Amino acid sequence: MRYRTLGATGVEVSEFSLGTMNFGFPGGPTMDDATAIVHRALDAGINLIDTADVYSLGESERMVGRAVRGRRDEVVLATKFGLPMGERRRGASAWWIKRSVEDSLRRMGVEHIDLYQLHRPDPATRLDETLAALGDLITAGKVRMIGASTFPAELIVEAQWAAQRAGLRPLRTEQPRYSIFNRTPEAHVFPTVQRHGMGVLTYGPLASGWLSGRATPTEGTRAGLEARVFDLNSPGNRAKLQALTDLRSLADEIGMPLPHLALAFVRAHPAVSTVLIGPRTLDQLDGLLVGADVRLTDDVLDRIDEIVPAGGELNAADNYAADSPAVTDKRLRRRAQPSAAPA
Repeated sequence: MRYRTLGATGVEVSEFSLGTMNFGFPGGPTMDDATAIVHRALDAGINLIDTADVYSLGESERMVGRAVRGRRDEVVLATKFGLPMGERRRGASAWWIKRSVEDSLRRMGVEHIDLYQLHRPDPATRLDETLAALGDLITAGKVRMIGASTFPAELIVEAQWAAQRAGLRPLRTEQPRYSIFNRTPEAHVFPTVQRHGMGVLTYGPLASGWLSGRATPTEGTRAGLEARVFDLNSPGNRAKLQALTDLRSLADEIGMPLPHLALAFVRAHPAVSTVLIGPRTLDQLDGLLVGADVRLTDDVLDRIDEIVPAGGELNAADNYAADSPAVTDKRLRRRAQPSAAPA
């Protein structure tokens, strides 16, 4: 396992990190299996484990906490907050941050969180309020570093400006979705985080299973949970299927399993600090770890660019920006009509 510095934090993290969204999820690992996965990952040199309060409504955090017991000092422990945990239990307000961090600490049974991340932007809360509350957690010793997930470039800049203006602690990391099929961070997010010295934890390197090497990705477990990502009636997903055929041919040509090609592609970007992998079984973890030393030549990266152009996505529906209220609420996209003049 090789290591990289997490942006300008000075913290060394493994190129692979363990994502635990599957922990506590139906069909995911049992507690014993989750512990075995965590320990195998640590033994292989992985030192960052990422979870979130919303994963199975806290069960993933509980399982991670139990799994790292006795090995806490080996782990850069990351979790996230902000997505709904119940009615009015969401967002990035100071009120909710102070409650959510205590809940996460209690569930994991730890005294501090190494990296505490806002899971999604919260348009209802001012960024300076969020940053002030997160800074208080650092001062109190409950959190070591703060970051965000799926922030667009303009919001990253706004957050850094807000911190500078008010003398607050800045965001140190960003966690975007990034894979061969989802390349939008290359255009604006990656250049922005590089300018601001931020670390990057990427998730979804296998594109929800499209690049897992499964013979028929549209029939996997994820296909039943994320129908829009696999629906072949969608032109974007049909484009994925064609690209998948071309990528399999490329992987066969260079003698490499497709998942190793996909993971090496993500690690090749200079902005990326670490790649989150989310195995459900020990066998899946072992299969991915074998590719930890794979590096792609410029010629292979050029071939990938020909299959999936840089900076874009094959299916626009995969873009997490499509979930933004500015997009989903048509009232925010349309100027109000003037009232009729009085008769």
